[in-house]
Amino acid sequence: MRCLREHLDRGMGKKHRKLQATGRSLYSTIGQVVGAVVNIILDPIMIYGIGPAPEMGVKGAAYATVIGQVASAVLLFVFHIKCNKEFEHSVKYMKPDGGIIREIYAIGLPAIIAQALMSIMVYVMNLILKFSPSAQTAYGLFYKVQQFVLFLAFGLRDAITPIIAFAYGMHSKQRIRDGIRYGLLYTIVLMFIGVAITEIFPGAFATLFNAGQSREYFIGAMRIISISFIFAGINVAYQGIFQALDGGLESLVISLLRQLVIILPLAGIFSIFVRNGQMGVSLIWWSFPITEFIACLAGYVFLKKIERNKVESLD
Repeated sequence: MRCLREHLDRGMGKKHRKLQATGRSLYSTIGQVVGAVVNIILDPIMIYGIGPAPEMGVKGAAYATVIGQVASAVLLFVFHIKCNKEFEHSVKYMKPDGGIIREIYAIGLPAIIAQALMSIMVYVMNLILKFSPSAQTAYGLFYKVQQFVLFLAFGLRDAITPIIAFAYGMHSKQRIRDGIRYGLLYTIVLMFIGVAITEIFPGAFATLFNAGQSREYFIGAMRIISISFIFAGINVAYQGIFQALDGGLESLVISLLRQLVIILPLAGIFSIFVRNGQMGVSLIWWSFPITEFIACLAGYVFLKKIERNKVESLD
């Protein structure tokens, strides 16, 4: 069931991206929202056996997810066929082209690795925090809050990338500069809002996620790690910019710095002081803002390099 869901998700993602690439983000949003709504409606029906549906528990939740993905994939496919007139849909146009495939994976492979790094980081962080179950729980709960806030940056990145890529294809230096400038500006504004909400209402989030005995750790983690949202948002925007300007390697390096190279050794070193009783658990939380700040500096250097080598050289 999980494999089926992943295959459907990948197929849905391709149609979703094609609609975005042709400027039809509204249809992309409608397709995804429909899938989510179908999933939400079917979850209680199939889990608890409401109406004619039998009670299936966790299995029912899996079925609801797959059905929601199918509904979304079908709707997005219809939108793609009906609305994306820029694409030729005949089978004869689906012949593989080695050059195009290489260009796709030059950008796509770093993005694939970046997605895998997130799972590795979460797993290793839980190992580092193993000495304190309360801290582990707090981190797990805060991770949900963090992803919720960063989804704002991810959404803007998905808008920034095609806009800058289109301008890059046009060889329009001014449009590229405007896309970078305003993309970063809007991202920073949204991240400031995210930081403000998490800093002002940590207790509300603790209650919402039922932190229980981990409440103190959760609030402490939120107050410190949320500082990193601004730099994390900028880093996410940088990655979208790099991908648009054929900088897949630079995007991958930012991911490695954020999720592996800096964060894990730093958190591991800080945990030694915590386990020895020299410092509190809050020291470990500081590894997140420090990591994002350093990665942000590296991203700025990469951005200037790409602008000099690829943007300024355009005709």
